[in-house]
Amino acid sequence: MIELPLFPLNTVLFPGMPLELHIFEERYKEMIGMCIEKRLPFGIVLLESGQAELPLDGSAEIRPFLIGCTAHITQVRPLPQGRMNITVVGKERFVIRSLSYEKPYLVGMIDVIPIEKGDLMALFNGKNVLMKWIERYLQILESAGQIQFDPKQLPGDVTSLIYLGAVLLQGISMAQKQKLLATQSLSEMTQDLITLYRREVVLLEAMLSPPVQHDLNPFSLN
Repeated sequence: MIELPLFPLNTVLFPGMPLELHIFEERYKEMIGMCIEKRLPFGIVLLESGQAELPLDGSAEIRPFLIGCTAHITQVRPLPQGRMNITVVGKERFVIRSLSYEKPYLVGMIDVIPIEKGDLMALFNGKNVLMKWIERYLQILESAGQIQFDPKQLPGDVTSLIYLGAVLLQGISMAQKQKLLATQSLSEMTQDLITLYRREVVLLEAMLSPPVQHDLNPFSLN
């Protein structure tokens, strides 16, 4: 097991995916400062209950989901009063075995849990289907003026495509994204994403379709 400082947030970090954070609380300035000085990662975990801003003094419980992702700091932009903006990249999934509340920030004893590939044939076939659904989803968002989309930016690597697909999907809750992060295999996660994208595409197309005009006059002029 490994000791890892934890940052409970209302977001889910996936391996290989970037995330920007604004660090302003004293305890997290201390935690991130230590990670920068010692060149160590920290863990990002989705809050299951409690609030990340609450003190770890026993007056309120902060409970994260047990599966999170290690965050490696790639860029630091210092701000006044010791605040900072940082960019991190997710690397490895982990499971929390125990939690410690002794420091100003949460610390966990964790085990790394690499994701399995699962059924290779299903993974290979699923990748091509998922790619098409992601492209269709992003094209709809582009036509609605929400994004600019270049299909060449989608990665060819299956693992990167799957995790990017989980990040890009806007219409699902963080609890659903947490469920995706906790999925045992890439092939299973691919099928789950295909189901989610199919549903979101149908919903978006229905929302963006022009309303059907009905003739409310039951009488014909002819």
